[in-house]
Order: sequence, then structure tokens, then C-alpha cells
Amino acid sequence: MTTVDFEPLTVSVPMWEEPAGVFRVGKSRVLLELVLAAYLRGESPEGIVRSYRSLTLVDVYAVIGCYLANPTPFNNYLLQSEQQAELIRTRIESGQY
Repeated sequence: MTTVDFEPLTVSVPMWEEPAGVFRVGKSRVLLELVLAAYLRGESPEGIVRSYRSLTLVDVYAVIGCYLANPTPFNNYLLQSEQQAELIRTRIESGQY
């Protein structure tokens, strides 16, 4: 049996924030919540890249891998994004926007 000794690998999450509190994937302007929502609906990383052509397969796999390794902060972000969207919808429907 042959063993291989790998060095620890650090993977950075390909995301950036603009405006504050809004995360985008890779070098694109695609929102993190769109990528995660597509993945959670069962779309493959390849399908996500076909839907959002400015994304790279490497970036999508990296984001999904980070999500799977530590879902809590991502789920919190998704919940916060949905709550913010609901607040805006309510304001628009009531004529406050």
C-alpha cells in the first residue's frame, strides 16, 4: 500500500461584498443567494454556470464546497436576504416605497 502525504490545503471563498451586506460570487456580479438557491433546488454546478455565464465552474464548486463544509453562516445569510426582500415587498405593496 502506498501512502501520500498531502500538505494542508486552504481554499479561499471566491466572493466579494458590494454594497455592504450583499455578496457576489467570483469576479461576477451574480449574487451569492442566487447560486445557493439554484444549488438547493437541485441544480448542478454545471447548470448554474449555464444559467449565469459570468460565473466559472471553479468558483461555483468552491462556493458550494464552503457551503457544505460550514452551512450555518450561509443559511443565516440566506435567511437575512429573504427577510430583507420580504420587507421591501411589503413596503412596495403598501405604497411606502
